[in-house]
Amino acid sequence: MTIEIQTHREGERARLVPTGHFDLAHAATVSAALQSAQSSVEGCRSVELDLAELDRVDGSGAVLLAQLVDRLEANGLRTEIVAAGNQKAARLIALHRGRKSEWRPAHARASTLARIGELAAGLPKSAARTFDFFGRFAAAVPKAVAAPRSMNWGSIPKLIQDAGADSLPVTSAANLLVGLIIAFLGISQLGRFGAVSFVPELVIVAQFRELGPLVTAIVVAGRSGAGIASEIATMKVSEEIDAVRAMGFDPVRWLVVPRCLALAIMLPLLTWVGNVLALLGGMIATTALTNMTPRAYVIATADAITGSNLVGGLAKTPFLALAIGLIACGEGLATQGGAAAVGARTTTAVVLAIFGVLVIDAVFTVLYALVGI
Repeated sequence: MTIEIQTHREGERARLVPTGHFDLAHAATVSAALQSAQSSVEGCRSVELDLAELDRVDGSGAVLLAQLVDRLEANGLRTEIVAAGNQKAARLIALHRGRKSEWRPAHARASTLARIGELAAGLPKSAARTFDFFGRFAAAVPKAVAAPRSMNWGSIPKLIQDAGADSLPVTSAANLLVGLIIAFLGISQLGRFGAVSFVPELVIVAQFRELGPLVTAIVVAGRSGAGIASEIATMKVSEEIDAVRAMGFDPVRWLVVPRCLALAIMLPLLTWVGNVLALLGGMIATTALTNMTPRAYVIATADAITGSNLVGGLAKTPFLALAIGLIACGEGLATQGGAAAVGARTTTAVVLAIFGVLVIDAVFTVLYALVGI
């Protein structure tokens, strides 16, 4: 069996025809043939890679051929891959070249102004991709209800446990500390005016309306959002998403909808538990630093709990949960590359999810102020 790359030149055009087995077992021979082929096309302006005579190719052979094409294009040559009769090899080369396109050499770092310009130029495309994903999610929800078997309902209990029960200790501890902090601040500020009796009401208003949903959502975004993004990103780079499509399932309906549903169920419950613990933290701080008894604190707290304070905070939690789920899943599905891309997308998902939580919370706060709630 001969492993070679035949070169046919016609003026400034060249046609490369690889023959033999381009696989891992013959990687050394293939690499030598590729170097020889690259040298043989010096002085040409365009190169055609004809895969018709290629007997066998695997991932390693496709990587070597993709590197050859990349090197030729880096030298200023126009390249074309002719895949007549060998679509598999062409797909493998295109796959590895697609992953390669995201890599940039370290010395090619652009200036700050250039990066800002690149970011601004990419905003329309990013916005279009975001709205497209939101639209596909909105279309997938009624389809999942109409065709229950098209959605992975069996994964929801596990997702609820991951997003809820496993997050409960962290969110509870965070809200308990927030209650302590609010009470300490209230005592230090209101105590100067002899208004310590208003500390329980301050804890209620601050925790129930704003800090409870916000702190819980941020913790969930950092924990569950990162887990969702990394899981789906890993599935994307390992081609499990393509396998889901090949089996006839919509990835948005099969993967995204269950995760968003689990978050929308658990975030209000986590917020409610966090509110209770924040009240406990406020009572601990108040009774420890003032003359207020636990019974007096509980009575003052009961008087301050109103429907607007309780419902106003819990009403925003499903929207915060959807923001976390959609951003995490969207970043995961947009992953291209290897392990480094998974980490980068996970980091981006957490940052965007926290920012989205802050924006939605601010919007609700403004709306409540406008309607007088």
